[in-house]
Amino acid sequence: MRKIIVSNLVSLDGFMAGPNGEIDWFMWNEETAQYAKELAESIDTILFGRVTYELMASFWPTPAAASEDPVITEYMNNSAKIVFSKTLERN
Repeated sequence: MRKIIVSNLVSLDGFMAGPNGEIDWFMWNEETAQYAKELAESIDTILFGRVTYELMASFWPTPAAASEDPVITEYMNNSAKIVFSKTLERN
């Protein structure tokens, strides 16, 4: 049986996003990169909600993403994804 692993990034005061959906509090650094790489080694499919998927899909194929972290970029661009949405018609 496969497992579902939940990995959410939450601010110290318990928020995932600001009042307008912004995630500008989140800082990508070597510690989060290492965590993401270790997590990526243990999973084969990523589950997303529509908003997060669209945010990720607009970033990971860019040259900025590739220069920031090529290992994570390759993983994000090549992993199987399941998107939960009532409104998304196409991925």
